[in-house]
Amino acid sequence: MANSPAHESDRTLAQARQSLNDQRAGGRRVGSIGRQSAALKRGHVLRKLGRIGMAIIAIWVAASIAGLVIGGIGWTGIILTVLATFIAFAVFARFPKMTTPSKASLSGGDVKSLVGRTEMWLEGQRRALPPPAVKLVDHIGLQLDALGMQLKDVDPAHPSLVEVRKLVGEHLPGVVDGFRKIPEHLRYEERAGTNPNTQFMESLGLISTEIDSVTRQLASGAIDDLAIKTRYLDYKYGSALDEAGKP
Repeated sequence: MANSPAHESDRTLAQARQSLNDQRAGGRRVGSIGRQSAALKRGHVLRKLGRIGMAIIAIWVAASIAGLVIGGIGWTGIILTVLATFIAFAVFARFPKMTTPSKASLSGGDVKSLVGRTEMWLEGQRRALPPPAVKLVDHIGLQLDALGMQLKDVDPAHPSLVEVRKLVGEHLPGVVDGFRKIPEHLRYEERAGTNPNTQFMESLGLISTEIDSVTRQLASGAIDDLAIKTRYLDYKYGSALDEAGKP
């Protein structure tokens, strides 16, 4: 019988084997999946260091002024100043913490900063994904870097920006978030000849292809300009070199 205990046990074992195979397919890489998310993290760290530096300077300037006013702060004052320095360092090194963008926030804001924010959001989802999907998400991170480079100089009125916002800020997070909501033991359950895990990988593949397509569209102008300049330089200087080379 289709719903017999033996059948359910076989299906559970099959799902477990599939999950184990996914785990063996590769580990979950930590860190940034793209340059833009890494840049956001570096900026956060630099701002922290700036706050730490300002706090320490303020503490020692205050101690120096107090010493001038009261004729020295003594060993007790020095110890308190050093202690305040350590406390300031510990507090500002820990707070404020960098917050991962929420899925809802990805649909708004500046489209040019969308790539970095989406990369950071994806980094927070990788632990809940099977290793094959993690590898594809990491590849998408590289594609998002290339897309981000094109977005830096693109006209804000460019029609492709609407597609970029939907693709990177809505469709990609929506697919990942939808897969995460499916319990792990149901991700490999066959339905109509497929299963959620296969559908998820296919969706990521389609999104990856579309990101590459949009990047090519945005880069087409620069590619055409370079080809025109190359032909011009070849016409102007290439023929002159040929003439100079003749006996």
